[in-house]
Amino acid sequence: MTISSIFLCGIVVTYVALADNYKEQYNDMKTDRDSFKETAESKTEQYNQKDAEKVAIENKLNSEIAKLNTEIGTLKGQLKDFEDQRKNWLQRVSDMASVVETTTQTSKETTKLMMDKEAELNKLKAERIKLIDQFEDTSTTLLEKLAVIQTLEKEKKQLIEEKVELQNRLDKLLQPTGRTPAPVVTITPKPTEIARPAPVIAKKIGLKGQVTAVDTKNKMASISIGTADGVKEGMKFHVTRGDKFICDMLIIDTDAEEAVGALELVQEQPRPGDTVSTNL
Repeated sequence: MTISSIFLCGIVVTYVALADNYKEQYNDMKTDRDSFKETAESKTEQYNQKDAEKVAIENKLNSEIAKLNTEIGTLKGQLKDFEDQRKNWLQRVSDMASVVETTTQTSKETTKLMMDKEAELNKLKAERIKLIDQFEDTSTTLLEKLAVIQTLEKEKKQLIEEKVELQNRLDKLLQPTGRTPAPVVTITPKPTEIARPAPVIAKKIGLKGQVTAVDTKNKMASISIGTADGVKEGMKFHVTRGDKFICDMLIIDTDAEEAVGALELVQEQPRPGDTVSTNL
């Protein structure tokens, strides 16, 4: 009995020490996960802001381009009218050349008329040069606006890459806890482009639940099913309201009875009570 008691005490002490150690590791990992989750939400908000700025600038540029195209069309019409007037005046000058040979008075009047028309022609040429300069300035402005759009596109790709990197690091931290990380594969079609995540396709396993809360600011929502129902990170759910498709949801965090996902392909703002399922 004494030997058994000593052996049992050793086992209990070892178990308590290991249990405390595992609890401390779990708390550390949970703290790291919360930190990375906050960072991911911050990056998502930055990405949304940049995307909104890009859309606003694109709309503004499209409006300016349409306005400039209208002005260019008007200027071209004016230029054509000036060219037609020039041809008419040249024709009149040509007709008057024959009249010059008849009388001196007619010659003087014709000469004066030619000088006036030549002045108008020079004026038309000056206006034509001015129109050409305006056209070149407009083209330069358009090129500058296109450069701004390209810069915004590059910033958008960089934010996407940072988001993917944070998701990968979060998945690595969650693996020791027994959770399944979402598969992420980078695709780089060209050497000059930034890697972006490949779309995650959920298996059709027939899971179904409801939206319980919506964060419109960060484009996220929570659903009424979790790991106990078979939900894993990286799964994609379809949000519907009756027969109407609302949006898709990519799961980024799960608990036993709840899961949180990012909203994609939003056709209409989801709300609590909407149906979510892996199959349409």
